[in-house]
Amino acid sequence: MEPANYTRVTEFVLTGLSQTREVQLVLFVIFLSFYLFILPGNVLIICTIRLDPHLTSPMYFLLANLAFLDIWYSSITAPKMLVDFFVERKIISFGGCIAQLFFLHFVGASEMFLLTVMAFDRYAAICRPLHYATIMNRHLCCILVALSWMGGFVHSIIQVALIVRLPFCGPNELESYFCDVTQVVRIACANTFPEELVMIFSSGLISVVCFIAVLMSYGFLLSMLKKHSGSGESTNRAMSTCYSHITIVVLMFGPSIYIYARPFDSFSLDKVVSVFHTVIFPLLNPIIYTLRNKEVKTAMRKLVNRYILCKEK
Repeated sequence: MEPANYTRVTEFVLTGLSQTREVQLVLFVIFLSFYLFILPGNVLIICTIRLDPHLTSPMYFLLANLAFLDIWYSSITAPKMLVDFFVERKIISFGGCIAQLFFLHFVGASEMFLLTVMAFDRYAAICRPLHYATIMNRHLCCILVALSWMGGFVHSIIQVALIVRLPFCGPNELESYFCDVTQVVRIACANTFPEELVMIFSSGLISVVCFIAVLMSYGFLLSMLKKHSGSGESTNRAMSTCYSHITIVVLMFGPSIYIYARPFDSFSLDKVVSVFHTVIFPLLNPIIYTLRNKEVKTAMRKLVNRYILCKEK
C-alpha cells in the first residue's frame, strides 16, 4: 500500500565509491586513464571492421555491434562517476535516475542477447561450415541484432514500469555511485517483495539461463574441435575464437548473476562488482576478443598506418 500522505522524493543522493578525498583522487586518475585508453581502442575496432573489405563475415559484424554496445554501456555510468569524484554532495534527479536505470538495463540486456547470437554464429560456422554463408546471411544477422535490441528494450521497460509506480518518501540515499533497481527498490516506502520477485525473475533468471545455455554451446563446440585438433590452423583459430567468446561471456554474465540473481540485500562486494560490471569489463570485452584474432589485429595495423601515420608524415 502506498502511504496516504508523503513527500515525494525528487532527487537521490549517491554515496559514491569512497568518502576519502585522497582515495577519490586516486580512483579518478585510474578510471579516467583506463577510460581514455580503452575507449579509443573500441572505436578503432568498429572503424576497422567497417572500413576493411576483408572483415565482412557475420562474426565481425556482430563484434562491431558488441563493441558499440560496450562503449555505450560503460558511458552510462562512467562520466557521472568521474565528475562526482570532485563533488562533495553527489546528487541525481529522480528523472535522471530513471533514465540511467533504463539505459543500463536496455543496453545490458541487449548485449546479453547479442552474446547468445554470437554463440549461435560460432555453432553455425563450426558445425555447418558448408551452409554457414547461407545460414548467417547479412539479412538474418541484422534481424538477430534488431531482436537483441528489442529484447533489451522490453526488459528495460519492465524494470522502469516497476520502479516508477513505487512511492519514495525518504530516505533518499543510494549506497552506490549510480542508479540501479537493486538500490532504488531498497528505499521505497512500500512492501517491494512482489517487485523484487519480478525483477529477480526478469534480470537474474534471464542471466542464469542465457549464461548456462551459452556455456553449454561453447563446451559442445570445443569438444568437437578437440576431436579434430590435428586438422590444422583453421581448427586452432576456431578454438581460440571460442575461448575469447567464453572469456567475454564469463565477464559479462558473472557479475550480472551476482547482482540480480539474489535478494536485493546490501553486501560489501557490491560496489566493487558493480564497477567491474558497468565500467571495466564492458570496455575490455572487444579488446580481449581482438587480442586473439590475427585478422582484426592485422587490419587495425593497416588502418592506423593508412589513416594516422601517413598523415603525420
